Amino acid sequence: MKSVRKGWLALSPKDDNDQRRIHLERLADLAISMGASDAKIITSSDILVKDELAKRCAQPRCKNYGLAPSCPPHVSGPAGFRDLQRKLEQALVVRVVVPSAMLLSSVSTELGRFVCELVASIEQDAIRMGFTHSRAFAGGSCKELFCQDHSQCPNLSGTGECRYPQYARPSMSGYGIDVFALMKTCGWSTNPSKEEGLWKDESMAWVAGLVMIG
Repeated sequence: MKSVRKGWLALSPKDDNDQRRIHLERLADLAISMGASDAKIITSSDILVKDELAKRCAQPRCKNYGLAPSCPPHVSGPAGFRDLQRKLEQALVVRVVVPSAMLLSSVSTELGRFVCELVASIEQDAIRMGFTHSRAFAGGSCKELFCQDHSQCPNLSGTGECRYPQYARPSMSGYGIDVFALMKTCGWSTNPSKEEGLWKDESMAWVAGLVMIG
């Protein structure tokens, strides 16, 4: 796909905004077509970031702390994300609604990988559209999701490069992103079991991902 930003200098501001809106909507539609239950474009400044949420990765210490370059202390944390919010005006939030039992089973790892792959794909689509600074965020340690059968991350150990650069993306928790507040910003319930149109005879839960677009 050719960059949609080629030739934008010849467009009026209104045309420029219309083009941007069209392509942002296309990204949301792509997310749904790839398996997201919901996808919504929001203003990046509406994403709530809390320093104390990021600190929980270290205390109480997460079992994945320090094991992957996508998790603390190897990420820029809340300060880095706030800087990204100042640079990139919009974001795409995705949510995948699943039976709660899936999060308590071995399938949870597969689900985590799926969300990583989903937002990574949307990130790359956004870049191809001309939003060249777009960055994706998911949930969980990429070491646990993609390299659980390996003793070390080659990137951190200095023995090689990331085994899954096309999929591995940083975890939102390490940046202090309040994911529950993010769901409310999108107008989504944090208890999907109560939402109309979803299963009523089974407890439902969700996992989420984020793509900063710009």
